[in-house]
Parts: sequence; structure tokens; C-alpha cells
Amino acid sequence: MVRTQTRGRRGCAQRGVGLVFKLGLTGSIGMGKSTTAQMFVEEGCGLWDADAAVHRLYAKNGAAVAPISRLYPDAVKAGEVSRSVLKKIIKTQPGSLQKIESIVHPLVASDREKFLSQTAANIVVLDIPLLFETGGNTAMDAVACVTVDADEQQKRVLERGKMTRETFDQIRAKQMPNAEKCARSDFVIVTDTVEHARLQVQSIVKQIKESMRCA
Repeated sequence: MVRTQTRGRRGCAQRGVGLVFKLGLTGSIGMGKSTTAQMFVEEGCGLWDADAAVHRLYAKNGAAVAPISRLYPDAVKAGEVSRSVLKKIIKTQPGSLQKIESIVHPLVASDREKFLSQTAANIVVLDIPLLFETGGNTAMDAVACVTVDADEQQKRVLERGKMTRETFDQIRAKQMPNAEKCARSDFVIVTDTVEHARLQVQSIVKQIKESMRCA
């Protein structure tokens, strides 16, 4: 685990809102973010997952179903938003991505704030894949980025059998370079092995708890 400077976002004098410490968790595809997030849960942290929030919004009776249906009726199937149809719309209709994001992003933010207002945890992990890309890091008390070498990253993704090498390369090209994410983070978690990652998570939680006692 690599500890970098906090650039004034966290510590004894700057803790965030109330008694909740918000730790943003990010990382590129195949870096082990979901597994690492569960390790934080095992250490007693609360967890909010941005991808899971989107799934809730797109599910039957989800808050995004009606507004997306009004904009793109074909995107709603059996009362749910079809992600595959949305992808086709985004590919074929210029400007559609911005319209969809204008609906979804505020709803995701509302879901996150609801979670924060209800959680009983003192430390919450906000699992957000595009944290830096969307500027969400500015709302965090600290950011942790998961990382592994490029060969292992590619191996993990392709072994899932759900993505071609070409698709993987396209996704990775659209994301902020891993080195930049790591450089901008307060904590870097190397996920080469489960045991190593767990030790780093435990160290991070310990550091955060110590900073909260100082405040």
C-alpha cells in the first residue's frame, strides 16, 4: 500500500460532513475494486456502490424508468430500462449520452445522499468507477485507488469470458490512465493477491480511525 499526500482533503482538521468519513474507492476495469470494496465492509465500513445504484434506478419502478421512457420509449422493456438498448441509442444518436446522463446523474447523486443520511457507519466507502473522470473526488474526504500491473489486469478481464480483447482495449482507452489515478489518490491498494489487498485495507481503515479520533 502506497500512502500519498492528502492535499488538505482529510486529516484531523478536515474530516468531511458530520461524523461520517467518506472514502472514495475507484480503479480501472479488472483492478479488483469490487473485491476490495467487500474487504472494507468486513472491516465495518458502510458501502455505497454507484453501479448498483444505477441498476436500482433502471429496475422496475426505478426512478429512472419514467423519464427515460419519455425520452426514449424503446429503451424500456417490461417496465425496466434496457442497458443494451441504451448502448445502441448512444452509438447511433449523437447527443443521446448527454441527455441520458442529465437524467441519471442527479438520480444517482440523490441515491448516494439518501444512503449517507441513513448509514450508521462512521466510515463509508463510495465505490465509484469514474470518480476522477466525473469530478466526484472533490466531495470525498480521501480517495483510494486499486491497481495491479497491466498484464494481470488484462488477464482478469479476459478470463471472465464476457469481453473481447478489442472491447477491453476500447474501455481502457476511455478511462483515465491508471498511473494518473494512482498519483491523484490518497491511498493506492495493490491487488496482486487477496491477502496483500486485505492488509492494505486494514491499514487504511486504521489510519482513518486514528484521524477521526484526532479531530
